[in-house]
Amino acid sequence: MRHLMCLITGLYLLAVQGYAQEKVNVSGKVLDEKGAAIIGATIIVKGSKGNGASTDESGRFTLPGLVPDAVLVVSYLGYQTREIPLKGRKSLSISLVEDSRLLEDVVIIGYGTQKKGDVTSSVASVRPENFAQGAIKDVGQLIQGKVAGLAVSNPSGDPTSTTQFRLRGTNTIGGANTAPLVLIDGVPGSINTVAPEDVESVDVLKDGSAAAIYGTRGTNGVIFVTTKKSKGGETNQVDYNGYMSTSRILKKPDLLNATEFAALYPNEDHGASTEWLDEIMRTPFTQVHNLSLRGGASSTNYIVNLNSNSSEGIMLKSANETFQGRTEVTHKMFDDKLQVKVGFLGKKNKFESTANSGSFSGYTYRQALLRNPTDPVKNADGSWYENLSKFEYENPVARLEESYGDVKNTEVRFNGGLTFNPVRDLTLSGVMSYVEQKRNHGYSETLNHASARRDGFAGWSSVGASARSESLVELTALYNKQINRHKMSFLGGYSYNGVDFEDMYFSNFGFQDDQFGGWHNIGIGSALKEGKADANSHKWTTNLIGFFGRATYSFDDRYLLMASLRYEGASQLWGTDNEWGAFPAVSLGWRITREPFMKDQNVLDDLKLRIGYGVTGSQPVNGFLGVAMLKYDKFAYVNGKWVQTIVPASNPNPDLKWEEKKETNIGLDFSLLKNRLSGSIDAYNRNVDGLLYEYSVPVPPNLYNKTWANGGTMQNRGIEVLLSGVPVTAKNFDWHTNVTFSTNSNKLKSLDGSVFKTQFDYFNTGWLAEPVKTESHRVQAGERIGNFWGFKVVDIDENGKWIYEGADGTRIAYNDFSRAPEEKQIIGNGLPKWYAGWNNNFRYKNFDLAITMRGAFGFQIINEARMYYENAKNSRMENRLKSVNDPVFGKTTLSKDIDPEFNSYYVEDGDYWKVDNILLGYTFNKLGKHIKSLRLYTSVLNALVITGYKGVDPEVNAEALNPGYDNRDQYPSIRSFTFGAGIKF
Repeated sequence: MRHLMCLITGLYLLAVQGYAQEKVNVSGKVLDEKGAAIIGATIIVKGSKGNGASTDESGRFTLPGLVPDAVLVVSYLGYQTREIPLKGRKSLSISLVEDSRLLEDVVIIGYGTQKKGDVTSSVASVRPENFAQGAIKDVGQLIQGKVAGLAVSNPSGDPTSTTQFRLRGTNTIGGANTAPLVLIDGVPGSINTVAPEDVESVDVLKDGSAAAIYGTRGTNGVIFVTTKKSKGGETNQVDYNGYMSTSRILKKPDLLNATEFAALYPNEDHGASTEWLDEIMRTPFTQVHNLSLRGGASSTNYIVNLNSNSSEGIMLKSANETFQGRTEVTHKMFDDKLQVKVGFLGKKNKFESTANSGSFSGYTYRQALLRNPTDPVKNADGSWYENLSKFEYENPVARLEESYGDVKNTEVRFNGGLTFNPVRDLTLSGVMSYVEQKRNHGYSETLNHASARRDGFAGWSSVGASARSESLVELTALYNKQINRHKMSFLGGYSYNGVDFEDMYFSNFGFQDDQFGGWHNIGIGSALKEGKADANSHKWTTNLIGFFGRATYSFDDRYLLMASLRYEGASQLWGTDNEWGAFPAVSLGWRITREPFMKDQNVLDDLKLRIGYGVTGSQPVNGFLGVAMLKYDKFAYVNGKWVQTIVPASNPNPDLKWEEKKETNIGLDFSLLKNRLSGSIDAYNRNVDGLLYEYSVPVPPNLYNKTWANGGTMQNRGIEVLLSGVPVTAKNFDWHTNVTFSTNSNKLKSLDGSVFKTQFDYFNTGWLAEPVKTESHRVQAGERIGNFWGFKVVDIDENGKWIYEGADGTRIAYNDFSRAPEEKQIIGNGLPKWYAGWNNNFRYKNFDLAITMRGAFGFQIINEARMYYENAKNSRMENRLKSVNDPVFGKTTLSKDIDPEFNSYYVEDGDYWKVDNILLGYTFNKLGKHIKSLRLYTSVLNALVITGYKGVDPEVNAEALNPGYDNRDQYPSIRSFTFGAGIKF
C-alpha cells in the first residue's frame, strides 16, 4: 500500500509539473519566401476552437498558454497553409511559400481544359462559392452579375420563364439567335437543362479567339455548365439540399380604386368595389428538393442526382412542376489507360395553361388592369358579371375559371464518352449523345367563356404536339508534350451535330357541351365540318459538320500561343456555293512577371498580357434560302375545279454565305498583394461582315419580290473589368468581394452589300398593340441597335394638348401636327450602355452572409402601361393609373380629346441598381456520428430596386431588335423569400 501511495503521489507531482509547463507564451514572426513580413496571417492551435492570433504590421504574433507539443496551423491567402509542431519551442520564425494553385486552377476551353495561368483568351469562371443562392430558377441566375460583359436578366416573374442572355452586344439582324451556346458537360443544351443545385461550375468563353473552335455555334460566346461529379476513391457521400419559398409582386401598378374611378367617370359607377389584380393573385408556395449520392472506388465511381421542383406563381393557375434525375458512371480499366463514362438524364415538366399552348395568359393580366373597379366579379345569381357588348373587355377571373389546359414536356438525354491513352502524352476521345424532347399541349375554353358567349366560338379548343431530337458525335485526338522549358499541345477533331424537329397543331370549336368536348375530344366540334377548323404540321432537319484543330505552345511559362481552325458545313446553306466556311483564331500571352526584370518586385504576383483574334459565323435560321422554292398560294378555278396555285417563294442566290464576326480582344490579367487583389481587364472590337438580310428586288426579272443575301456590317466595342479582393481575412472573419463592370457600344454601319442594295437605309420593327398600332423601333445604318422611333413631345398647351418637336427642331402645336411619319425621330434606346455588379461574401465563425448587387445604366424604357392607362380619352371607360390625374410637364392634365399615341412622354430612363440577393446562413459541423454538416439559410431575392422608372420593374426585355419595351401584358416581376437547408451525410 505504501508503494502504491508513493506511485500515485509521484504521478500527481509529474502531472502538476506538466500543468505548470503548459503555461508558456509562444511568440514568433511569419515571413514570405523573400523574408518580408506577412501582415494578417492567421495562427490557430490545431484542435482548439478559439485559441488563435493574427500577425501585426511587423508580421509578429503571440499565443499564451500553449502545451509543449501543440501544433500551430499558419495560413494566409495566396500561400500554402503550414502546420508547425512546437516541440517545446517558445519563439518561432515561420516562412510561408506562395500558393500557385490560383494559376494552376483548371478552366474549361473548347474540347479540353487549360491552366488558368496559360489561358490566352477571354475566359471567365464562376465556382460554387460565388453562385447566387435561394429561389434560383435556372443556371443563368447562378452567375447573374458575376461575369463582366455577360448581361443576364429576368424580365418575367412567370415560374415557367427562363433568364435571358446577351454577351457583348447584338451581332446579327437576320442570322441565328443571339444567345450564347450552352454546353452541359460538353453536350448542347439550354440554361435550364439541369437543376441549379446540380451544377459544379460555369465557364464562359467570351471572345472570338476562345469561341472560334466551335465555329458558328460559338459566334455569340459559349457557356460551359459542368455538373457535379464523383471524384473517385472518396467515401460514399449523400447530400440533401432543399428550400421553401414564397413570393409577392415586386411593385403593383397604382390604379384608380372604385371611389376614385367613380369620381372621374360618375356615369360608369356600377356599385361594386373590386381590386381586380388581387382577385387573380395569390400568396404562392414553392418547394425544391435535391438529393445527390456519390461514391465508388478509384476505378469505378458514380453520382446520382434527383431534383424535384414545384413552383407556384403569384398569379392563379400559374405554376411549374419539374422532376428530373441524372446519373453518371465512370469506369477505368487497362491500368487506367481507358476511361468509359456513361450518363443519363431524364426530365418531366408540367404546367397549367391559361393561354393557347402557353402558360399564364398575359391578356388576362391586362384585363385585370383595365377592368372597371366598380364592376362586381359576379352577378347576384352567381353568374359572371360581363359586359359582352364591349370587345376585348372580359372578366379576368372568369377567363381563368372558364378555361383549362396544360403543357407537358419530357426530355431524355443519353451521353457516353471514351478516353484512351495508348501511349504517354496521347489522348484519344470520343463523345456521343442523343437528346429527345417531346411537348404535348392542350387548351380549352368552356361554353361560358366570353369567346363563346360574345364571339360565337363555342368551346374553342386546341391541341398540339412536337418532337425534337438532337444527336452529337465528336472525336478528338490530343497530344501533349513538354521538352525542358517548351510545352506544346496539338488537338484535332471531327464533329457532327444533327437536329430533327416536327410538330402538329389542331384547333376546333362548335361543341355542344363541356363534358364531351374540349381538347380531349377535339374532333367533334362543328367547325371541322364547316371548314373553319385550323390544322397544320411542320418538319425540318438540319445538320452541322465540322473539322477542327488547335495548337498551343508555351516557353518557360512566359510566352504563350494558341491557334485554332474550324472548317464547317451547314445544311442551311445547301445549294449555294458557300456551304462550307473556315473560322481561324490565334491568341498570344505574355507572363510579364516571369521576366527576369520582375523578380525583385514584391507587389505583383502575376501579370499577363493577352491579345487574340478570332472569326466565327452565323448561318441563316431557315434552310434553302439560297435556292429557288415554290409554295402554295390562292385557289384558282381550272377545268371546272378549284385548285390551289403554286407560286414562287424565293429567288436563287448561290452567293449566300455565312455572316462573319471578326473580333479582336486585348486583355490583362493580374494578381497582387499575395493574391489579396486580382482581376482582369479586356477591351474588344467586333466587326460583323455580310449581315444576312432579306432585300426587296424587282419583279421581273426576279420571280419573287425578295431575296436573302449578305450585305451590311455591324460593330460592337466595349471594355470589361473584373476585380476580386479579400479586404479582410482573420481567424473568425473573412470578407471576399468582387466587382464587375462592362460597356458596349453598338453600331449598324451599313445595310447595303456589294450587290444588293436597300431602297431605304433602315427598317422598322417591334409593335405596339391597339389602339396605338405602330412599330416601336428603327434599325438604321449609322445608328445603334435598339433605337426607339416615335414622336417627340416637348410641352403641353393650356388645353392639355401636346406640343411636338418636328424633325427640323421647330415646335408644332397639336392641332397643326399631322403626325406624319417624317416627323418621327429617335427618342431613346433600349440597350444599356454599361453594366456593373458588386458581390460580397462575409464569414463570421459559422455564420455566412452573401449580398449580391448589380445594375444597368444608360438606357431607356417604353412604358406601355402608362401609354395606355394614363391616356385621359376613355370612350370604353376602362380603369386608369392614378397618374392620369397628374399634370403633364407640371402644367395641366392631358386633354380627353387626344387619342393614345406613342411619343417620348412615355419613354423613361431605365437606370437601376438592384440589391439582387441577400442570404444569411449558419453551418453546424459534425452533428453526431453520421451528419458531417448541417447548413440553414434564409434569403431574399430581388430585395431592393433603386430606380427612377415608374413601371413595375426596370429589368425589361433586352432580346431581339426591339429591346427596352415594357409590355403591359408582361407577367410582373416578383420578390422571393426563402428558407433552406443543406445536409451532408
